[in-house]
Amino acid sequence: MDLSDMPTRYDASVTEQKWYARWEAAGLFQPESDSQKPTYTITIPPPNITGSLHMGHALCYPIQDLLGRYHRLIGDNVLILPGQDHAGIATQSVVDKQLRKQGTSSSQIGREKFVEKVWEWRKESGDQILHQLRTLGCAFDWSRQRFTLDDKYADAVLKVFIDWYNRGLIFRGKRVVNWDPKLQTSVSDIETLRETRRGKLYHLRYPYADGSGEIVIATTRPETMLADVAVAVHPSDARYKDKIGKTLLLPLVNREIPVIADPYPDPAFGTGAVKITPAHDPNDYQVGIRHGLEMPVILDPQARICLEGPYFGMDRNEARKQILHDLEHGGFLVKTEDHDIPIVISDRSGEVIEPLLSEQWFCDQAKLSEPVIAAVQSKEVSFHPERYDRIFIEWMQNLREWCLSRQLWWGHRIPVYYTESGKTFAALSWEDAQQQAGAEKIVRQDDDVLDTWFSSGLWPFATLGWPENTEDLKRFYPTSCLVTDRNIINLWVARMMMMGFDLTGSKPFSDVMIFATVMREDGRRMSKSLGTGIDPMEVVNKLGADALRYTLLSQTGENQELRYGEKKTEEARNLCNKIWNATRFALMNIEGPIDAPGELTAVDKWLLSRLYFAEKQVREAYGSYNLQTACQHMYRFFWSELCDWYIEVSKPRLNDPDTRSTPQWVLITAIDAFLKMMHPMMPHITEELYQHLPIADKSPFIMASTWPTQPDSRHQPEAEAQIERIFEITRAVRTLRVSLDLPSMKTIPTLYVEGDLQGNESVLASQAWVGEIKSGRPEAEQFVSATVEGVDVHIPITGLIDAEKELARLNKEEERTLADLQRLEDRLSNPQFIERAKPEIVEREQASAEQMRDRLTKIQERRQLFRA
Repeated sequence: MDLSDMPTRYDASVTEQKWYARWEAAGLFQPESDSQKPTYTITIPPPNITGSLHMGHALCYPIQDLLGRYHRLIGDNVLILPGQDHAGIATQSVVDKQLRKQGTSSSQIGREKFVEKVWEWRKESGDQILHQLRTLGCAFDWSRQRFTLDDKYADAVLKVFIDWYNRGLIFRGKRVVNWDPKLQTSVSDIETLRETRRGKLYHLRYPYADGSGEIVIATTRPETMLADVAVAVHPSDARYKDKIGKTLLLPLVNREIPVIADPYPDPAFGTGAVKITPAHDPNDYQVGIRHGLEMPVILDPQARICLEGPYFGMDRNEARKQILHDLEHGGFLVKTEDHDIPIVISDRSGEVIEPLLSEQWFCDQAKLSEPVIAAVQSKEVSFHPERYDRIFIEWMQNLREWCLSRQLWWGHRIPVYYTESGKTFAALSWEDAQQQAGAEKIVRQDDDVLDTWFSSGLWPFATLGWPENTEDLKRFYPTSCLVTDRNIINLWVARMMMMGFDLTGSKPFSDVMIFATVMREDGRRMSKSLGTGIDPMEVVNKLGADALRYTLLSQTGENQELRYGEKKTEEARNLCNKIWNATRFALMNIEGPIDAPGELTAVDKWLLSRLYFAEKQVREAYGSYNLQTACQHMYRFFWSELCDWYIEVSKPRLNDPDTRSTPQWVLITAIDAFLKMMHPMMPHITEELYQHLPIADKSPFIMASTWPTQPDSRHQPEAEAQIERIFEITRAVRTLRVSLDLPSMKTIPTLYVEGDLQGNESVLASQAWVGEIKSGRPEAEQFVSATVEGVDVHIPITGLIDAEKELARLNKEEERTLADLQRLEDRLSNPQFIERAKPEIVEREQASAEQMRDRLTKIQERRQLFRA
């Protein structure tokens, strides 16, 4: 066959660059119109417009590409719809930094000009990650690409807000939220980081107002005591049974606060008494709600003391120092202890989050939870791995109100308008609001924007045209699968399900695949800020996209933590080379198109039966999202069964014009099927090699071909058992060769066999490098033997190896090893050596002794091989 256009060596940089453009130009990323095929749909988790590829992305998005490519092969009409999220906080932070470099700020240029600047930045820089996804080979339908601030998408977002506002699901109120004092906005849990820092635990004396004693409480944040409204004790705590209802005099403030009974305090921790500051702690806030307590706020948006008095205007950290000084001076500070403190940090600004009672827009999401819980319980929506079902349901059964508003300018501005008298109207525009207000004049629109998770909650259906009943919505909704990270199950998956059921009357997807977190090889978290991140694009440029994809996808299954090391990608690159070289070898041994095979031998039937098994296992693994298992089966079939065994066994037949047609056909059949199975994992190299295969009725692209379902007739368990038996016998002979120090490929003149090889003598001879196979046992000769699968094999060593010389060598080696071992054992039995030597030296000597014992065992086994 002419291989002039096929390089002798695989070059990922050449192969991977050309195929993506060809696939896209052929329209392969778009679903077929008016197709009667079953649909398979994924709307990809929209990456932030500020984003660039990290290792989590390099796993998440190729999983979706893999699923799309697999479902195309099995005959589905596939839509993988891409897009981006406007990423309110992240994007506003990026543009704010740019403005500061230019000597101005958002506050100086105003809201309207600032939003214009963000749109300019988005046009210039916001698509970087989408270009990187193309480099990874992600076959997404870019013609349907969406953005969460597209006009139609934005209208859908506002429509939902208005609908829920009118139904009473959305309201404005005061709740404790995560407050970022630097960005001066509320933030969601996903936009925070949790870490433990070494700090102080302060024990403070709170005296009873009647002078009858005191209660000692412990706090890590003494500055918040200015807003204390109670001290709580557990109802079962006998120490305080007669104290409940009494009042305490709040130190420094001289305000009386009550002692209340509540299940929140832990009687076993500290004194069992807890200061209650509802406006500055989420747990205290719940206590305050239960008891109807006041909720004074003593910090402003910049985290400065806003309470009139000696601390007014102080930063929270400055105030802490002064308050501690005053508490100690007043005799209220009992003691200070070192203490590990859990701290919540803003992921965007690095500022310590302040739990703060703030007036915000909220959603009563508990009212939307019932159909979501039922869908997961009934398996209408299934999580993979399945254990996330329980975690998800538990969270859904304990929902709290969702803070929807952010104090930003970039995003979906909340569509609520105010009259001079303070009346509110939710509307799509100022004009609509004015029409609702009638005679009263609308004077302003709410300044806040919606939480990004609100707009992205509509992603599975708003991207398909909802609220209009578009053809795409009718054809592709509900979607098939969501691939996402475990950290946003509550923030995003739950919201999409609530919105999907409430707004469309249907689930948004059938399956939720939770992929693993990619860690460094040493188990550390990957982080750009910590300097532990690895840039996937650098790996792609060095080793190829297919190699990186395989590295990550081959470790993806039930596990939820994945270790990445470049050595694994080098091994994946070596697999690419092996696939290339094996395919090229097969093509070099083929003159033209392959006709139907001649009579199949047992080894032919064995390989086709192994192909039948591999295809079945890979198909089941892809269908159950166990990509690691799929890779294991493909790797074993290709590397071990096809390359290590079948190709080697078939070389003599391929060199014979009278016998070559059948192994040629088997090889091409196996390679064709393997490339199609591997295509979802490694799309580029499989496409390149597929183009060279001499097969009839070949598709223009492997991506547009069909899954290689194997006929049941290829399942040949008897042939498998027969050939596996021969391979075991072959391994036994190879082991004997190693024991005799015979180099690989050196031919053994004669092998004697006692037992039935079932007509597979040629297989054994070629793979054990034997010149002739005879039946029976050698006579009047020295030989070594092995028994396996009811067959005895004997290798005569006369003339092959000098037995006497070898025995003499073994005896000398045994003497040296025994002497060395005795010296080590004497040292290890000496108590003084054990006591004085460093532990690592003792361990090293113990390991050396164990190695010598193993060597002695092998010497003795080798000596027993020689017998007359």
